[in-house]
Amino acid sequence: MPFLMFRFQRLETLLLGCLLWAAAPFASAQGFAAYITPPRFDVKIAPGQSLRQVFEIQHVGQLKGGYRLYTNDWTYLPDNTVTFSDELAPDSCRPWVAIERRELTLEPGARYRFRFEITPPPGTPARECRFAIMVEGVDPAKSSVDVGGRIGVIVYAAIGGAEPALELAATRVAMVGGKPVAMLDIRNRGNAHGRLEGFVNATDAAGRRLEMTPTDMPILPGETRSVALGPVVDEGQPVPEIRFPLVVKGNLEWGKNRLPLDASFAP
Repeated sequence: MPFLMFRFQRLETLLLGCLLWAAAPFASAQGFAAYITPPRFDVKIAPGQSLRQVFEIQHVGQLKGGYRLYTNDWTYLPDNTVTFSDELAPDSCRPWVAIERRELTLEPGARYRFRFEITPPPGTPARECRFAIMVEGVDPAKSSVDVGGRIGVIVYAAIGGAEPALELAATRVAMVGGKPVAMLDIRNRGNAHGRLEGFVNATDAAGRRLEMTPTDMPILPGETRSVALGPVVDEGQPVPEIRFPLVVKGNLEWGKNRLPLDASFAP
Protein backbone atom coordinates (compact mmCIF):
# COMPACT_ATOMS: atom_id res chain seq x y z
CA MET A 1 0.00 0.00 0.00
CA PRO A 2 1.52 3.37 -0.97
CA PHE A 3 2.45 5.73 1.81
CA LEU A 4 4.17 9.08 2.08
CA MET A 5 7.88 8.72 2.70
CA PHE A 6 8.58 12.42 2.38
CA ARG A 7 9.57 14.25 5.54
CA PHE A 8 11.16 17.64 5.96
CA GLN A 9 12.72 19.63 8.73
CA ARG A 10 9.92 22.11 9.29
CA LEU A 11 7.35 19.36 9.80
CA GLU A 12 9.58 17.55 12.30
CA THR A 13 10.01 20.86 14.15
CA LEU A 14 6.24 21.29 14.17
CA LEU A 15 5.64 17.86 15.69
CA LEU A 16 8.18 18.46 18.44
CA GLY A 17 7.04 22.00 19.13
CA CYS A 18 3.35 21.19 19.53
CA LEU A 19 3.76 17.97 21.52
CA LEU A 20 2.43 15.49 18.99
CA TRP A 21 0.12 17.92 17.12
CA ALA A 22 -1.19 15.47 14.55
CA ALA A 23 1.25 12.64 14.81
CA ALA A 24 1.01 9.20 16.40
CA PRO A 25 -0.31 9.89 19.91
CA PHE A 26 2.13 7.73 21.89
CA ALA A 27 4.86 9.74 23.57
CA SER A 28 7.96 8.08 24.98
CA ALA A 29 10.12 11.21 25.22
CA GLN A 30 10.92 12.06 28.88
CA GLY A 31 9.17 8.87 29.97
CA PHE A 32 5.63 10.08 29.32
CA ALA A 33 3.49 6.96 29.73
CA ALA A 34 0.19 7.75 28.02
CA TYR A 35 -1.45 6.83 24.76
CA ILE A 36 -4.20 9.22 23.65
CA THR A 37 -6.67 8.82 20.82
CA PRO A 38 -7.75 10.71 18.85
CA PRO A 39 -4.99 13.35 19.08
CA ARG A 40 -7.05 15.96 17.19
CA PHE A 41 -10.69 16.97 16.80
CA ASP A 42 -12.36 18.77 13.87
CA VAL A 43 -15.98 19.43 14.80
CA LYS A 44 -18.90 21.70 13.88
CA ILE A 45 -21.33 23.36 16.27
CA ALA A 46 -24.10 25.97 16.19
CA PRO A 47 -24.15 28.99 18.54
CA GLY A 48 -26.13 28.34 21.69
CA GLN A 49 -25.76 24.58 21.46
CA SER A 50 -23.49 22.22 23.38
CA LEU A 51 -21.28 19.59 21.82
CA ARG A 52 -19.71 16.80 23.89
CA GLN A 53 -16.65 14.91 22.70
CA VAL A 54 -14.56 12.10 24.17
CA PHE A 55 -10.94 11.04 23.87
CA GLU A 56 -9.34 8.00 25.46
CA ILE A 57 -6.30 8.03 27.72
CA GLN A 58 -4.46 4.75 28.20
CA HIS A 59 -1.80 4.59 30.89
CA VAL A 60 1.01 2.31 29.69
CA GLY A 61 3.37 2.69 32.67
CA GLN A 62 4.22 -0.24 34.93
CA LEU A 63 2.89 1.50 38.07
CA LYS A 64 0.10 3.97 38.75
CA GLY A 65 0.26 7.21 36.80
CA GLY A 66 -1.08 10.59 37.85
CA TYR A 67 -2.17 13.20 35.30
CA ARG A 68 -3.27 16.82 35.35
CA LEU A 69 -5.68 18.08 32.67
CA TYR A 70 -6.29 21.67 31.67
CA THR A 71 -6.93 23.85 28.63
CA ASN A 72 -4.45 26.07 26.81
CA ASP A 73 -4.52 28.56 24.00
CA TRP A 74 -1.93 28.06 21.29
CA THR A 75 -0.23 30.06 18.57
CA TYR A 76 0.98 28.62 15.28
CA LEU A 77 4.17 30.50 14.40
CA PRO A 78 5.51 31.29 10.90
CA ASP A 79 8.29 28.72 11.31
CA ASN A 80 5.65 25.99 11.83
CA THR A 81 6.29 25.62 15.54
CA VAL A 82 3.56 25.98 18.15
CA THR A 83 3.56 27.77 21.49
CA PHE A 84 1.05 27.03 24.27
CA SER A 85 -0.24 29.53 26.82
CA ASP A 86 -2.09 29.21 30.13
CA GLU A 87 -3.17 32.85 29.83
CA LEU A 88 -6.32 33.56 27.88
CA ALA A 89 -5.65 34.93 24.39
CA PRO A 90 -7.63 38.07 23.42
CA ASP A 91 -10.02 36.02 21.26
CA SER A 92 -9.90 32.85 23.37
CA CYS A 93 -12.92 30.55 23.37
CA ARG A 94 -11.71 28.54 26.35
CA PRO A 95 -14.42 30.06 28.61
CA TRP A 96 -16.89 28.08 26.45
CA VAL A 97 -15.11 24.80 27.23
CA ALA A 98 -15.84 22.51 30.16
CA ILE A 99 -13.69 19.50 31.04
CA GLU A 100 -14.97 16.75 33.31
CA ARG A 101 -12.08 16.75 35.78
CA ARG A 102 -8.68 18.29 36.48
CA GLU A 103 -6.81 15.31 37.92
CA LEU A 104 -6.71 11.63 37.08
CA THR A 105 -4.90 8.56 38.43
CA LEU A 106 -4.74 5.40 36.33
CA GLU A 107 -3.62 1.87 37.07
CA PRO A 108 -1.12 0.18 34.71
CA GLY A 109 -2.83 -0.59 31.41
CA ALA A 110 -6.03 1.21 32.43
CA ARG A 111 -8.05 3.26 29.95
CA TYR A 112 -10.14 6.31 30.69
CA ARG A 113 -12.69 7.99 28.42
CA PHE A 114 -12.27 11.71 29.09
CA ARG A 115 -15.17 14.02 28.23
CA PHE A 116 -15.17 17.67 27.33
CA GLU A 117 -17.92 20.01 26.15
CA ILE A 118 -18.03 23.16 24.00
CA THR A 119 -20.92 25.64 24.36
CA PRO A 120 -20.58 28.80 22.24
CA PRO A 121 -22.97 31.52 23.46
CA PRO A 122 -26.11 32.33 21.45
CA GLY A 123 -25.41 34.93 18.79
CA THR A 124 -21.74 33.99 18.39
CA PRO A 125 -20.73 35.05 14.85
CA ALA A 126 -19.31 32.45 12.49
CA ARG A 127 -15.74 31.72 13.59
CA GLU A 128 -13.42 28.91 14.52
CA CYS A 129 -12.85 28.03 18.17
CA ARG A 130 -9.35 26.61 18.67
CA PHE A 131 -7.84 25.35 21.90
CA ALA A 132 -5.82 22.50 23.36
CA ILE A 133 -6.55 20.10 26.20
CA MET A 134 -3.25 19.38 27.89
CA VAL A 135 -2.64 15.98 29.51
CA GLU A 136 0.39 16.26 31.80
CA GLY A 137 2.14 13.69 34.00
CA VAL A 138 2.39 14.89 37.59
CA ASP A 139 4.20 12.33 39.81
CA PRO A 140 7.34 10.92 38.17
CA ALA A 141 8.76 9.74 41.51
CA LYS A 142 6.00 7.12 41.91
CA SER A 143 6.47 5.41 38.58
CA SER A 144 9.06 3.08 37.10
CA VAL A 145 9.06 5.49 34.16
CA ASP A 146 9.31 9.23 34.48
CA VAL A 147 5.80 10.54 33.81
CA GLY A 148 6.96 14.07 33.23
CA GLY A 149 5.88 15.06 29.74
CA ARG A 150 2.59 16.27 28.31
CA ILE A 151 0.44 15.92 25.23
CA GLY A 152 -1.71 18.62 23.68
CA VAL A 153 -4.98 17.34 22.20
CA ILE A 154 -5.83 19.96 19.58
CA VAL A 155 -9.46 20.96 19.01
CA TYR A 156 -10.86 22.90 16.05
CA ALA A 157 -14.56 23.76 16.36
CA ALA A 158 -16.21 25.50 13.39
CA ILE A 159 -19.03 27.62 14.80
CA GLY A 160 -22.01 28.85 12.81
CA GLY A 161 -20.90 27.43 9.48
CA ALA A 162 -17.34 28.78 9.56
CA GLU A 163 -15.33 27.42 6.64
CA PRO A 164 -11.88 27.81 5.06
CA ALA A 165 -11.37 29.45 1.68
CA LEU A 166 -8.02 28.30 0.34
CA GLU A 167 -6.29 29.70 -2.72
CA LEU A 168 -2.87 29.34 -4.31
CA ALA A 169 -0.81 32.48 -3.71
CA ALA A 170 2.49 31.32 -5.24
CA THR A 171 4.64 28.34 -6.19
CA ARG A 172 8.35 28.18 -5.50
CA VAL A 173 11.30 25.96 -4.61
CA ALA A 174 12.81 26.11 -1.14
CA MET A 175 15.99 24.52 0.18
CA VAL A 176 15.14 22.20 3.08
CA GLY A 177 17.93 20.21 4.66
CA GLY A 178 20.17 21.11 1.74
CA LYS A 179 17.74 19.76 -0.88
CA PRO A 180 15.26 21.58 -3.12
CA VAL A 181 11.59 21.06 -2.26
CA ALA A 182 8.52 22.12 -4.24
CA MET A 183 6.46 24.54 -2.15
CA LEU A 184 2.93 25.89 -2.43
CA ASP A 185 2.13 29.16 -0.67
CA ILE A 186 -1.52 28.74 0.32
CA ARG A 187 -3.67 31.67 1.46
CA ASN A 188 -6.76 31.18 3.62
CA ARG A 189 -9.40 33.90 3.17
CA GLY A 190 -12.01 31.99 5.18
CA ASN A 191 -12.89 31.97 8.87
CA ALA A 192 -11.81 28.40 9.71
CA HIS A 193 -8.62 26.43 9.17
CA GLY A 194 -8.13 24.22 6.12
CA ARG A 195 -5.80 21.47 4.92
CA LEU A 196 -4.77 20.45 1.44
CA GLU A 197 -5.26 16.81 0.51
CA GLY A 198 -5.06 14.59 -2.54
CA PHE A 199 -2.53 13.59 -5.16
CA VAL A 200 -1.11 15.23 -8.28
CA ASN A 201 1.05 13.96 -11.14
CA ALA A 202 4.56 15.28 -11.67
CA THR A 203 7.41 14.86 -14.18
CA ASP A 204 10.96 15.82 -13.27
CA ALA A 205 13.87 16.91 -15.49
CA ALA A 206 14.92 13.29 -16.01
CA GLY A 207 11.50 12.42 -17.41
CA ARG A 208 10.57 10.41 -14.33
CA ARG A 209 6.87 10.41 -13.48
CA LEU A 210 5.92 10.81 -9.85
CA GLU A 211 2.79 10.97 -7.72
CA MET A 212 2.98 13.75 -5.15
CA THR A 213 0.93 14.84 -2.17
CA PRO A 214 0.95 17.89 0.13
CA THR A 215 2.18 17.83 3.70
CA ASP A 216 -0.62 17.64 6.28
CA MET A 217 -0.40 21.26 7.39
CA PRO A 218 -3.16 23.45 8.92
CA ILE A 219 -3.64 26.82 7.22
CA LEU A 220 -5.31 29.12 9.73
CA PRO A 221 -7.80 31.88 8.81
CA GLY A 222 -6.14 35.01 7.46
CA GLU A 223 -2.77 33.32 7.04
CA THR A 224 -0.57 32.29 4.14
CA ARG A 225 1.31 29.07 4.86
CA SER A 226 4.00 27.24 2.86
CA VAL A 227 2.99 23.64 2.15
CA ALA A 228 5.52 21.18 0.74
CA LEU A 229 4.80 18.68 -2.03
CA GLY A 230 6.49 15.33 -1.54
CA PRO A 231 6.63 12.07 -3.55
CA VAL A 232 4.55 9.03 -2.65
CA VAL A 233 6.43 5.72 -2.91
CA ASP A 234 5.65 2.08 -2.22
CA GLU A 235 6.53 0.68 1.17
CA GLY A 236 10.12 -0.43 1.40
CA GLN A 237 11.21 1.64 -1.58
CA PRO A 238 13.69 4.55 -1.32
CA VAL A 239 12.51 8.12 -1.71
CA PRO A 240 13.45 9.23 -5.24
CA GLU A 241 15.80 12.15 -5.69
CA ILE A 242 13.85 14.70 -7.72
CA ARG A 243 15.65 16.53 -10.49
CA PHE A 244 14.39 20.03 -11.10
CA PRO A 245 12.70 21.66 -12.95
CA LEU A 246 9.59 19.75 -11.94
CA VAL A 247 6.25 20.01 -13.75
CA VAL A 248 3.16 19.33 -11.64
CA LYS A 249 -0.43 18.98 -12.84
CA GLY A 250 -3.67 17.91 -11.22
CA ASN A 251 -6.15 18.89 -8.54
CA LEU A 252 -5.67 19.06 -4.80
CA GLU A 253 -8.64 19.19 -2.44
CA TRP A 254 -9.77 21.01 0.66
CA GLY A 255 -13.10 19.81 1.96
CA LYS A 256 -15.47 19.53 -0.99
CA ASN A 257 -13.48 22.04 -3.04
CA ARG A 258 -10.71 21.62 -5.59
CA LEU A 259 -7.52 23.56 -6.06
CA PRO A 260 -6.23 23.19 -9.64
CA LEU A 261 -2.47 22.97 -9.99
CA ASP A 262 -0.51 23.41 -13.21
CA ALA A 263 2.94 24.67 -12.37
CA SER A 264 6.65 24.33 -13.07
CA PHE A 265 9.08 24.38 -10.15
CA ALA A 266 12.66 25.43 -10.78
CA PRO A 267 15.36 26.35 -8.21
